[in-house]
Amino acid sequence: MSIKKTYYIINIVIVITVTMFFSCNDSFKQVQKIGISENEPIGVDYNLNLKYTDSGRVTANLLSTKALDYTNRDFPFREFVEGVTLYHFDENNKKSTILADYAIVYTENNLIDLQDNVVITTSDSSVLKTDQLYYDQKNEWLYTNEPVSFQTKQDIINGNGFDSNSKFTNAEVLEVTGIITLED
Repeated sequence: MSIKKTYYIINIVIVITVTMFFSCNDSFKQVQKIGISENEPIGVDYNLNLKYTDSGRVTANLLSTKALDYTNRDFPFREFVEGVTLYHFDENNKKSTILADYAIVYTENNLIDLQDNVVITTSDSSVLKTDQLYYDQKNEWLYTNEPVSFQTKQDIINGNGFDSNSKFTNAEVLEVTGIITLED
């Protein structure tokens, strides 16, 4: 075999080998999705009773009868289709309760979307009612542009929107309608 033919064969082998290496890609995520429809959850949880702890102290307790796990999507989320109840305990172990007929937790942006008959009862007996409420977990902020009813010990404030931190220390009803007690 001549040197020219040997170089020719070596070049062909190198081209084929390089082509094989560059044509291979990391398709692990695609392999994970085989047999799973994009419209189907990858898991269904029944009768959830999750407890969140911080330094051995229970800070929250989430209850739900059915949750769907869609974390296999490009924008992952969990859906609570049969409602959710969340008990939140503050530093003094005082309990606030959050109820909703439906909820979605978006895992990428830490946003919770509570919908249909949303009722929050704080530890000081303030009650917020609305049809939709968002909770930004990262900033610990609650907000909505839907009609709300916010009842404190002395007032019932109705409006078209709500903004507050998670502790309700600076709760604000937007576009207020109703009777409010003011001090002189």
